[in-house]
Amino acid sequence: MAPVKKKEGHIMIIQNSTLKDIDEIFRFYKLATDFQKTKFSVHWPEFERSLVATEIAENRQWKIVIEGTIACIWATTFTDPQIWEERNADPAVYIHRIATNPDFRGNNLVGQIVEWAKQYALANKKKFIRMDTVGDNPGLIAYYTQSGFDFLGLSKLKNTDGLPAHYHNATVSLFQLEIIAA
Repeated sequence: MAPVKKKEGHIMIIQNSTLKDIDEIFRFYKLATDFQKTKFSVHWPEFERSLVATEIAENRQWKIVIEGTIACIWATTFTDPQIWEERNADPAVYIHRIATNPDFRGNNLVGQIVEWAKQYALANKKKFIRMDTVGDNPGLIAYYTQSGFDFLGLSKLKNTDGLPAHYHNATVSLFQLEIIAA
């Protein structure tokens, strides 16, 4: 059952993305990458459609839909060994590639994802929600810590075989939110 919330008078639904969403997902990635290019030296590469199709097939690609329009997308996984190394053994849900529809920026959708992820982590017996971002980006670090994450510091990746191009020779900022069951 998809969580449904009221957001500023609008119905917001969080659900799995479908193959019908793939063009919109890639439109969001392009918009996000174009924005990143104006602000940062490191930006997302062009992702493989097969990567997203696999995430969709495995129910790991998500979307927030507000009044019938996709407002935001992201992907999840329960393992991320190349980025989290020995900490990958911890029970965690990892969030990747949050991209927001420009028409919905400023609506704290990351906060909505965090609240959803807390319930998702508990339902899947995970203790942590984790994210990473490439580079040392003080603005993004502040944003994610304001969203409830602890900034764990910077980590130089050792093995990036098979990871998207922006991770190669990269230092990443690591973020973690510990889930405490009620």
